[in-house]
Amino acid sequence: MSAAAACNIDLDAFLTTLGRGDDTLATAGAVLRRIASDAIEVARIISLGQLWGGGNAAVGTENPDGDAQKKIEVLANEMFIDSLRHSPVAAILSEELSCPLVLDPAAPLVVAIDPLDGCSNIDTAVSGGTIFSILPAAIKATRPEEHFLRPGREQIAAGFFIYGPQTSLALTFGDGVHIFTLDRDTRVFRLAIPKVSIPQDSAEYAIDASNYRHWGDSVRAYVDDCVTGLEGPLAQDYNMRWVASLVAEAFRILARGGVFLYPADERRGYVAGRHLLIYEANPISFLIEQAGGAATDTEQRILDLRPTELDARTPFVFGSCDVVHRIVRYHTDPQFSAERAPLFTRRGLLRL
Repeated sequence: MSAAAACNIDLDAFLTTLGRGDDTLATAGAVLRRIASDAIEVARIISLGQLWGGGNAAVGTENPDGDAQKKIEVLANEMFIDSLRHSPVAAILSEELSCPLVLDPAAPLVVAIDPLDGCSNIDTAVSGGTIFSILPAAIKATRPEEHFLRPGREQIAAGFFIYGPQTSLALTFGDGVHIFTLDRDTRVFRLAIPKVSIPQDSAEYAIDASNYRHWGDSVRAYVDDCVTGLEGPLAQDYNMRWVASLVAEAFRILARGGVFLYPADERRGYVAGRHLLIYEANPISFLIEQAGGAATDTEQRILDLRPTELDARTPFVFGSCDVVHRIVRYHTDPQFSAERAPLFTRRGLLRL
């Protein structure tokens, strides 16, 4: 499909076509319309920066993750919840809430959402976003939590909005990934990139190198081999990127490939990984896999993990398929793993 033809398809028409003959997809589409409408307003508020009366100041409370809540995070959370009250949603799980909020117990769907990921970056004009996951309501759930304590492979739809130079939506219903971009003049999302395809290999990786001393040996070994470039065992020069915004990293990888790494490390609170499985890793992984990439906790497929608690965390590696599988080998194959591998006793410039 040409770019001109794609621009003639808006999100509403796409969802209408998708839902024909499939009640589940039609219902999920109705939920997505609500979320998209709110995202347009969130994007407008973010674009005002300090001109918005609420600013980006903390409100004196913490979310369940322990982070100080910002006014704009609280506002975004309230907007999405209020909108979903009028949707076929049984319960919503938000990063800004301590427990699931029951909306309509008889409804067929549930939503997990991070209303404003990367909020701390907004003051510096770095892209943030809204991440969401739509699942079927658990038929025999006796507690609201049971709707969400399930493997990510059970998602019906997932996506994220990125609020940056463009406001775009990366969306999957399990049949590929499509990117819609907001036409600010008409306040309509239009299809910009149909059927996104992530390149299988890449020479670009994203990781917070300041945590090098805290990483396990396998992660150090991989990064060291990237740093040594053509002279190292990978025989290729690499570029490193780090935005510190999950949606920005994911959008770049959808657009041109690469790999994102946030491994578990030795710091307090990071031993089990940092990213939240239900709100962040599952929806991003669903998107990445549907675009031909891979996502892992360094050993297992993310979408096969079953969370045992609502705030379950995971190490997170996703991106170009060949690169992700290579990183898994660094963690599982003795020939790739750390200094005990005699083949790679000389590591890179970062070795201490």
